[in-house]
Amino acid sequence: MDKIKTALKHIKDIVIKPKRYFTKIVADGNMEEAMLKAFIYGLLGGCLVLLLRLIGGATITISALFTAIIIVPVLAVALLFIMGGLLMLVSEITGGERDWEIAIKGLASVFFIYPVILVLNALAFNCTSMWIISLLVDVYVLFLFYNISLYCMRGKKINVIIVISILALFLATVYATDYHIGWFMLKNTSATLSCLL
Repeated sequence: MDKIKTALKHIKDIVIKPKRYFTKIVADGNMEEAMLKAFIYGLLGGCLVLLLRLIGGATITISALFTAIIIVPVLAVALLFIMGGLLMLVSEITGGERDWEIAIKGLASVFFIYPVILVLNALAFNCTSMWIISLLVDVYVLFLFYNISLYCMRGKKINVIIVISILALFLATVYATDYHIGWFMLKNTSATLSCLL
């Protein structure tokens, strides 16, 4: 119960007081907790999506079950390290910390958003809802990335703003071109197919 209360307090601090939360993250040699956190949030996300499909009347196959409890959590951990690499690159550009552990811990602390993103993507039912959900999620992820780069990795503010602006411009280009179809496909295939009709 105490761990749940602590987790909820962390989420509240990240959403309301990101500066105060991220500046407290330090390297202490305990990266296993960050990986476990990503795995658990991935498992939670996979199970929630499976439950939504079950409520929606879909037939649950062995393949869908395997994806929910094995593939999605493993992908969450892989995503943690991929994003960690990107964060290290951003930190190098912005003159911030060059500590891999701090990058991983900073990212793992916001992985509560992972099951939320999976559920929101699964809830998209047509092209319009896919656009709205995708845009909201991507903007919020950029906001979190900005906070981690600035407060956790301690990059120079003007440099962080420039890099995040470039990433935002890249995303805007994806949305403005046909590449958004491929981006949507990664999130929800059936909702994306309605965009092609």
